[in-house]
Amino acid sequence: MEVYLGLFTAAFAAATLLPFYSEALLIGLQAGGHDPLALWFWATAGNTLGAAVNWAMGRWLLRFQDRRWFPFKPHKLGIAQRWYQRWGVWSLLLAWLPVGGDALTFIAGIMRVRFDLFFVLTWIGKGARYAVLLGLFGGIARLTV
Repeated sequence: MEVYLGLFTAAFAAATLLPFYSEALLIGLQAGGHDPLALWFWATAGNTLGAAVNWAMGRWLLRFQDRRWFPFKPHKLGIAQRWYQRWGVWSLLLAWLPVGGDALTFIAGIMRVRFDLFFVLTWIGKGARYAVLLGLFGGIARLTV
């Protein structure tokens, strides 16, 4: 169980504004013979809940945008908001992207996207990414054996 909680923690950290990646751990655990379905579940759960932290920060911390420590500058925030308004909540399916995915989840909070809708779309996108990774690297491992 500790292995899966470790993966959950890594995936959670990777989804926040912290610079962290969970993919290498996921693939390493799969190569080590751990259950792919359990790996998928724990990685997806951690990454989605980490994104929920970004949503909450966007929802309740925007009033601090003039502070030095605020993670996004007003100019960049304006650009992201316009992009998000153009593509809407469906852009949350791309919250898994290594560049910009965290900002999408943050902007969703600013735009006051309903949390249940946010959670479902983010879960689908992040779950699909982990499923593809597990499928690709599982298939490669079978080819090399």
